[in-house]
Amino acid sequence: MCGLSRFLRGLLFTCYKVLVEETLSVRQQEIFIMTPFTISLAQASYDNLDLLDSFDVIVLGGGPAGIAASTTAAEKGHRTLLIERLGFCGGAAVSGMSGTICGLYNSVEDPEAAQPQQIIFGFAERMRRALDIENGLTTPQIYGKTWVATHDCATYKKVATDLLRTAGVNILYHTEMVDVLKKDKTICGLILHTRSGFCKVRGKRFIDCSGDADIIFRSGLTTTKGNNGVIQNPSMMFKVGNVDVDRYLDYWGSDTISPPKVVDKLEKRKELIRKKVWLFPTVNPGEILVNGTKITGFDGRALDVTNPVDHSEAEQFSIYQAKEFFKFLKEEIPGFANAYFIDYAQEVGVRQTRTISGIDTLVNNDVVTAKKRKDSIARSSWPIELHYGSKPKTEWLIDDYYDVPFGALVPSEGHNIIVAGRCLSAEHEALASCRVTAQCFEYGRAAALATDISLLASLDYRKIDGNQIADLMRDDGYSEAGLIF
Repeated sequence: MCGLSRFLRGLLFTCYKVLVEETLSVRQQEIFIMTPFTISLAQASYDNLDLLDSFDVIVLGGGPAGIAASTTAAEKGHRTLLIERLGFCGGAAVSGMSGTICGLYNSVEDPEAAQPQQIIFGFAERMRRALDIENGLTTPQIYGKTWVATHDCATYKKVATDLLRTAGVNILYHTEMVDVLKKDKTICGLILHTRSGFCKVRGKRFIDCSGDADIIFRSGLTTTKGNNGVIQNPSMMFKVGNVDVDRYLDYWGSDTISPPKVVDKLEKRKELIRKKVWLFPTVNPGEILVNGTKITGFDGRALDVTNPVDHSEAEQFSIYQAKEFFKFLKEEIPGFANAYFIDYAQEVGVRQTRTISGIDTLVNNDVVTAKKRKDSIARSSWPIELHYGSKPKTEWLIDDYYDVPFGALVPSEGHNIIVAGRCLSAEHEALASCRVTAQCFEYGRAAALATDISLLASLDYRKIDGNQIADLMRDDGYSEAGLIF
């Protein structure tokens, strides 16, 4: 059985001395020693579970990839189920309040002297337009050597709901996938946990948009994590209100990334771990979205959020880091003196967990050499953005882009499952570039188009020609001036 079998009494808060001494009265707490988890239970134990329903396509996860995959599959006429653990769609863009559509635009040497050029359209453009119509998206904002657009999370929820309901997607919110039903190497269904108990659903094709490759992992298929197990740090986003935005921008500048004078101030604050941060004005007057935290354990260790103890500790540690950074803003940054703290994100924003072993892999060199592909499902000029250490590392791709191959979505094992989102097959640094929102929309659309072919032609995903998917991405999309990419 899954579980935590034993614990050790001790001090959980051991190394984060400055913040502990200044703001907390800490009692001794229990910390858990992890034992191996059982990945999947015996199939026979599910024989008597009620069958909720059967579907052509089952999509797990309602983030950008899941929204695009389920909407596209349903619009192709397939009976589609979307399973989401929360009560809304948007994934980390909403629950983690990441708040920006990254990856839409080109990268240039000097954004102050240039205009943003959109390089990816498709479903990403469909979502961008819908948000813009609802007044839920800013105009492009400079982010280093590229641009982003900041969205309103409430509007994002509404737009996602509109898309899914219009397409006729069946949705199960507040539902967790807890296991996989298999016959040989074919996935037959999923075991779900709801407020009413356990049930099972059956499907013909499965699209894993969980971000964590949950179906792949529970099926016993190959996954890896980061750079020899080292993954990028999560962050806790938050919003503040009543900011004098004009005064703030006069000091900060038009780039959302912290200028050197702010970095110098951060270097002097020992209680703040992260020394390079970014702030985004939102569509709401006087409101700023803050990406300014690095989340570690209380003892300073890197965390693996697939470990429930680490994930729980991340959520706790993030509260204190966010509050300390808000204090810094009020004390040090013009325009924030009368600001108030609106809210934390619902959960820490996770950048990386598991990746699959695909029939093709986006390697680090593909990104830095701007490799072009005939089987491209998305192009990107987003930098390699590694969140590890006190200052996130960025490596820019100026006036160019690389292509993401279709085969990165297709597991090298299994027959009737494909992935979309940040769990695609990519090396560590390549993933730090290709994981962002605009591209994830296109991964979801590509996975659904492949699923349509797989169902209609009774084809294993591994037998689908990536060039055919690339052609469909160009022909079957939402474009501007005939461009999809």
